[in-house]
Formats: sequence, structure tokens, C-alpha cells
Amino acid sequence: MAKIEVQGKEITVISTDQQDYISLTDMVRNIKNGLSLIEKWLRNKNTIEFLGIWEEIYNPDFNSPEFEGIKNQAGLNRFVLSVKQWVDNTNSKGIIAKAGRYGGTYAHKDIAFEFASWISPRFKLYLIKEFQRLKDQERKLLGWDIRRNLAKINYRIHTDAIKENLVPPELSKSQINQIYASEADILNMALFGRTAAIWRDANPDKKGNIRDYADVTQLVCLSNLENLNALFINDGLPQEIRLERLNKIAIKQMRILTADDGIKKLEGK
Repeated sequence: MAKIEVQGKEITVISTDQQDYISLTDMVRNIKNGLSLIEKWLRNKNTIEFLGIWEEIYNPDFNSPEFEGIKNQAGLNRFVLSVKQWVDNTNSKGIIAKAGRYGGTYAHKDIAFEFASWISPRFKLYLIKEFQRLKDQERKLLGWDIRRNLAKINYRIHTDAIKENLVPPELSKSQINQIYASEADILNMALFGRTAAIWRDANPDKKGNIRDYADVTQLVCLSNLENLNALFINDGLPQEIRLERLNKIAIKQMRILTADDGIKKLEGK
């Protein structure tokens, strides 16, 4: 669930079956007779036709015969249709009713934008703008999560290589931790040109460690270096040779990554 603000209104966006649904109830909040506006829109013949077409395209379980009956009645003075009736009779997926704290009438974004036009063209345009801003933010967060998870996976590969090849079984826990820290600093030196301790001494006011302040290009490069160092360790290369090789690779990769448009998009540049 997420919230967007459109012309002073806080509007809820939820995900159902990996699709985005926007609250129509929130759209009409603070509008006089707002809830009746939803049903008035739903009774409109053009709306019924639009909803029917959407459901036939995206909903294999849509009750088309029932829809035809509703469409034939639409426009008549005696025609009445609630959201619940529409959902129950047609097995609609495009419009759903939710109960609970964030309850109300929700519609798939395609339909919600159409309803926004019913409120006002200006409102629709601002709704689309804020919804797109939300999606852009989510993509950035997703990219960050992917990079962080990739770094965790590579970190496991890296530490397993250290454990299998560099850690004698008779060492104490503190001695083992020193080896892991030493190998972590091989990567820090190769990429950042300094150890974690040197960075902390130079940045006493900052929390976390040197890697917490890495940008996207450095995180991508670090992930690659962890994999390569694991391979070098498995091949039995001494630490000083690994450091020299990793540093040369880091320089080359950073030159490529900093010029890559895809990376710049992830950074929001």
C-alpha cells in the first residue's frame, strides 16, 4: 500500500495480483455527495461500455452475458447499479470493494484514470503525474534492493571462499574474524584506496562504514570484485597479487560504469 497526494487529497494505492489499484473513495473524499458520484459514474452508459471492454480484454472470468444485460439497461431512468452489484453480477476484476481500515472502492489504474476524468480533466492529469512519480520511486527502491541482495549473495560466496581456503580450523574466533576483516579490506583498498579503519579515522562524524556511503557504480563494482576475489582465493593467489589485480580491474570497471547510461538512470541522474 502507498499514498499519493493529488491537489490536496491523500489517495491510497494498493497492489492486487501484481496490479495497481487506486482508491476511488479517496478521490471523492471531501466532495459533496462524493460517494454517490461513484455510482452515478457507474450508471453512465459510456462508463458501462468502457468497463465491459476492459474486463473482456483482461479478465477471462468476466460474466459477459450478465454484462450485456446491464449494458442494455444502462441509460434508462429506472436503471440503478451499485459497485457491489457490478462486482457480484459480472465477476469484475477492474473494480473491487475492500473492507477494513483502508476500505472503499478501488479501481485498476486504467479505470481509475477514466474516473478521474469524471471529476475533472485537471485532476486526472495531476493524478497520472503523481502516480508516475510513485512508480519511479518504487523502481529506484527495487533497483537498490536488487543491488543490496546481490551484494549479500556475493558476500556469502566471498566469505565461503575465505573459510575454505584461508581459515585453518585451529584458529580462534577472534583470529578468524581478523582474516575476514583483512580480506574485506583487500576489496576496500582495491576500490576505495583505503581500509575501513582509515576511512573511520578520517570520518569520525559519520555512522556506518565506508561501504554504506558507496554510490551505485561502486556497489556494482564491489559486487564484481567479491566474485573475482573468491575465484582468486580458490586459485591460491597470494593476497598482494590479488590486491594488485583487483585494483586494476576496479579502475577499468569504474571507468566503464561511470559512463553507462543505465547506471545513471538507477542513480536518478
